[in-house]
Amino acid sequence: MLAAMGAFYLALIAVLLSGIAARDQVTIAALTRRQGKRSGVLVVSLSLAALTCAGAAYAADQVLAILAPPARPVLAAIALGLAGLESLLLSPRADPREPTRSLGALAIVLTAHQLTDAARFTLFGVAVGTGAPFAAGLGGGLAGLLLVLVAWTYPQAFPTRVVSVLRRVVGGLLLLVAVAMFLRVRGLL
Repeated sequence: MLAAMGAFYLALIAVLLSGIAARDQVTIAALTRRQGKRSGVLVVSLSLAALTCAGAAYAADQVLAILAPPARPVLAAIALGLAGLESLLLSPRADPREPTRSLGALAIVLTAHQLTDAARFTLFGVAVGTGAPFAAGLGGGLAGLLLVLVAWTYPQAFPTRVVSVLRRVVGGLLLLVAVAMFLRVRGLL
């Protein structure tokens, strides 16, 4: 029970931090600034955030079933390293010039962003590292929902330089944690 609570809170905090100014958040904020607070955008965004977080937790559960316990921290470190690299290397695009009003097109774009974003890599890594994919999935899912809600509610906060710098700092920290985890598993730290 304690491990599950730890996984829940760790995933909640880690996904909140790694999801700051992510590509999906910037897309939602840009659409909201241009088109106003359309409830359809919010519903599609929240639904996809929940589904992709559930997918990351499910993938972690499936991997845990076949992965030897000594290899779990290594895989968790790799996932966190990928999350850090994604935050450092992939910048959210500038606002689209002709944003569509199609919720289907938005769903495709958000799904593509979320399947490969730092938040889902982080959730996967935490779920594998803690061995509690259900609890980590709930915590990461709640964080994913909060990130979408903030982007939709406060869209003006996302084109700022401070938020972009914060994203890079979190990416660097994720990369540092991943390297430290790997070195610790190898007995070098």
